[in-house]
Formats: sequence, C-alpha cells, structure tokens
Amino acid sequence: MLSSLRLPLAWIALSAAALAAAAPDFPLAPAEECHPRKGLPNFFAKATKAGSEVKVGYLGGSITAQNGWRVKSLAHFQKTFPEAKFSEINAAIGGTGSDLGVFRVQQDVLDQKPDLLFVEFAVNDGGADPQQIFRCMEGIVRQTWKALPDCDICFVYTVTEAIVSPMFDGKFPRAASAMEQLAEHYGIPSIHMGMEVAKLAKEGKLVWKAPLPKTAEEKAALGDKFVFAPDSVHPHPETGHELYLQAIVRSLPAIHSASGATGPHALGAPFVADNYENARLVPIGEAQLSPGFVKLDPAKDSMAKNFSRLKTLYRGAKPGDTITFQFKGTRAAIYDIVGPDCGQVIVTVDDQPPKTVSRFDSYCTYPRLGTMVLGTELKDTVHTVKLEIHPEQPDKAKILATRNNKIDKPERYDGTAFYPGAILMLGELVK
Repeated sequence: MLSSLRLPLAWIALSAAALAAAAPDFPLAPAEECHPRKGLPNFFAKATKAGSEVKVGYLGGSITAQNGWRVKSLAHFQKTFPEAKFSEINAAIGGTGSDLGVFRVQQDVLDQKPDLLFVEFAVNDGGADPQQIFRCMEGIVRQTWKALPDCDICFVYTVTEAIVSPMFDGKFPRAASAMEQLAEHYGIPSIHMGMEVAKLAKEGKLVWKAPLPKTAEEKAALGDKFVFAPDSVHPHPETGHELYLQAIVRSLPAIHSASGATGPHALGAPFVADNYENARLVPIGEAQLSPGFVKLDPAKDSMAKNFSRLKTLYRGAKPGDTITFQFKGTRAAIYDIVGPDCGQVIVTVDDQPPKTVSRFDSYCTYPRLGTMVLGTELKDTVHTVKLEIHPEQPDKAKILATRNNKIDKPERYDGTAFYPGAILMLGELVK
C-alpha cells in the first residue's frame, strides 16, 4: 500500500457528517472539560520543589506549533511554580497526526527526558479510523512509559468548526472519544480545551473565521461576539488560544487534587494488542544509499537547516540513484521532504510489481515534511525495499493547476529530487 502525501490541516478538514458516516457506530464520549483520573503526581511533586528543572513536552500538530496555548501554558506553569525552572520541548509539526507522532516521539521528545508530556492530535486525527488512533496513541503512551516511567502524560483536545457539532449535543468528536478510552485505560488525565469555544458557538456568540477587530468601528460591529481564528482552525493567540489556556488553568487544581503518590507508571496490559509500541524512526543513512545521495549539512544547506527536526537529511536527484534496505516487521514508510524540485520514486517491496510514487503535489509551491508509506499490515517477516529515482518529472504545471497554483520561476521546479530523512517502521532494520 502506497500513501499519498500528507496535507496540512486546513486542506484536509472533514465535516462532522463525513466523520460520522465513516464510523457510524463508534460511541462518542460525554463532553467534559476535564477528567483528572490519576493526575500528574510526578510533575506536581517536581514543580513544587525549589530549584527543580522541569521539562514540558508538547507533541502535536499545527495548533500546538503556534505561539498559543503551548507558550501560554508554559508561562502559566512558571508563574504558578516560581521556585522551579521550566523549559519546553516543542515537538509540534503542522498537518501531522498521531500516525507520525508515534514514530517520532522518541527522537523528538523522549530523548530530551521530559517530566510532563502533552499530546494534542484530536483535530489532525479527525479523519482517522478509531482503531488506528488506538494503535498510535497507545504506542505513544507505552513508548513514553517504557523509556521514562516517571514522565506524566496529559491528553489535550482542540476543536475546529468542521468537527464541533457533536459538542453541541454534549458529546466529544470521534477522535477525542477514541482517545478518551485510552486515557481511561491508563488513568491519564485529559483536558478538552475547546469546551468554552463550543459553548460560545452554540450560543451564537462565536465568529469562527475572521481577522481580529482593530478599530473602534470594527469592535462595535462585532458587539458581544468573540472572534476565534482567522481560518476556523488555528486560533488567534489573543482570543482562541486564550480560551484554550483558561481551560488548562481551570483544570489544573482538579488534576492536582487527584494526583496520588509519586513513582513510576506501570504499563500493564495493552488496550489493543496490535498497538505501535515498537514503532521506531531509523535514520536513512543506515540504509544502503548509492553514491548519488549526498548528506546535507545544516551549516551549509538551507533545506537541512530549515528541516533540522529530521536530524539527518539526504538529497538525491540523479535518475537511477537508489536506496535499498531490509527490515523485519509489518510496516515501513519514508519520512522526507516534498517540494518544488522533487520528482518521482519507483518503489519496489519484495517481489511486488514496482510502483511510481510522486513526491510532488498541488501544494508544492514550497518544501514541507512528508511521509511515503511503503507497506502496511505486512507479514512479520524480512522484507526487501528498493527506492529508485524516476527519470521523468511529473507534470508539475498540470498538478499545480488543480488548485489554481502556477509555476512562478521554472528553475525552482526543475528537478527530480528526493529528500529522504528517515525510515519509519514497525520492526527492525536487518543489516
């Protein structure tokens, strides 16, 4: 199975009706702002100890990547617990869900040893099958507590206009409902930061999509209505993100009160047997690369510098250049960059017929992170993968035209480049 490119959140928003049709019988959880469960005992113990250094990890999508609730909550922690020193691990990537988060959580978060991990994927997982959400979110939990058993976890949920309607009837949207089942299984506290947003929307007091009023006339025209976001998804820091922060502020006392004795978190029995606890990210340099692939130096190459999150990045552009590797496992994908000068890759898995996969789509007017799924639900045996740069460029002008985009400078789009950074796999590389 080969995937299409991952698209940023604003481009893949699904209606509540479409989500319901996709899983009509999935039970929706009752909508409550906070479920304290077993609290955050280790975090509060460390935060209240003078001289402590407390690291807070934020794993999520573009809403977390904004200078919004993430920045505001860290500042709130510092103000509330002034004798400790707080720092953040910003592991948010726009347009990505738990299906990528589960592969990158070790590299992007756990290697830096957080004391508290917030996980925010309820919006970007909105179109995902609940079973896939279980596998990925549980993989994040189990990886975290296997590597750092004293690290506390808190699930946080955000909302958009496209998925809010169940909240008008007192229910969480589907993705958050799935995550709640996991949170209950593991005793993980959860906060829905969008309850007040939904309340205002139901009362007709919320403007989902508008610029913030600047003049006295604009403010008067707005009346008692509240402007949430410029695009109905990514909140204005001054308004929507402030509502998100206040939900955290209101929830913390209850979570603090529910926190019991400190100590390591026991993993216990899994919620789903096929969870992605063994998901891993393997640097592409551990595969066999033909000489045409060059490792990019962040000190000299702007692409490598701008996408330093990949840790290592290679560039191949010559038709016929190859990457080969073997792995024992059930799933593999390439974590790469797609952009204007990218081309196509010929993918061969085992003895299956080769398939051509484009690393260019109608949004490629600029480079961005992407994933290319090579195989899913494979037999748990050794698999051989070969990736070869295709000699022909895709029809980039035609592809861009589907979204009324155009080639501005032909030299920017000329190329058959492939920018792999890592292999995402359920299994182990065979060397």
